[in-house]
Amino acid sequence: MDFRDDVNLDSSQVEDAGGGGGGGGFPRGVVVGGGGIVSLIALVLVFVLNNVGTEQPAQRQPPPANLAERCQTGKDADQTEKCQVVGVVNSIQDYWKTELPTYRLAKTVLYSGGVRTACGAADSSVGPFYCPGDRRVYLDLSFFDQLRSQFGAKGGPFAQAYVIAHEYGHHVQNLLGALEGGSSVATELQADCYAGVWAKNAYQGGFYEKPFTDTEIAEALDAAAAVGDDRIQQRSGGSVDPESFTHGSSKQRVAAFQRGYATGKAAECTAGDLA
Repeated sequence: MDFRDDVNLDSSQVEDAGGGGGGGGFPRGVVVGGGGIVSLIALVLVFVLNNVGTEQPAQRQPPPANLAERCQTGKDADQTEKCQVVGVVNSIQDYWKTELPTYRLAKTVLYSGGVRTACGAADSSVGPFYCPGDRRVYLDLSFFDQLRSQFGAKGGPFAQAYVIAHEYGHHVQNLLGALEGGSSVATELQADCYAGVWAKNAYQGGFYEKPFTDTEIAEALDAAAAVGDDRIQQRSGGSVDPESFTHGSSKQRVAAFQRGYATGKAAECTAGDLA
């Protein structure tokens, strides 16, 4: 996933909040796209429903990096993880600005440990999520290590890009009024489909040196399968219970991304057709 060296990045689309901003409880009204730590999935749902939590003391963290200075071109995006996030976010939003006339930019907030949002306070166990209350994507980069070590994904730069694109799929749903009501599984699968649509069209935006390779797309499919509800339940030692699914099975998540990637059209990502 190589960025063009001369493409200009807009670092204002990503905020580096550092760490230590977390508090009690878990986000309310949050769509969690990447999932939380495997052993805490059920616990997270309980906290979301009951707004229960304990206050955590702020942790001292080094000051956040100045992304405006460090992340200026595609060459920078190929050298550091945070600049890569900037490049991916820029590419995703560039596509949606073209696809959706009413699209409004949404920041990605990078944090470590904990963060306060319009949806409540969250910590890294929640995983990547989108808060409709402030229209921001929240991402603790340590999640990508967890994706490999705890979810069993192979990882890789495009696996990260898939996760971010999924969260921006929720932003698109929010702008279209599609987050309220309906099945949570259908909502999550539509976000996976939207991620595939972006992947199909990303090269045309001029951010990348070449279209994504089959190997890179395989990274996304592997990540999608790793965070399927059935795989998560199996790893947590329980039995697979489709009635309790919140994001869809591994097969469904892979199929949703593949549909978006095969068609390259957001109109083909009808939520009711994916669940």
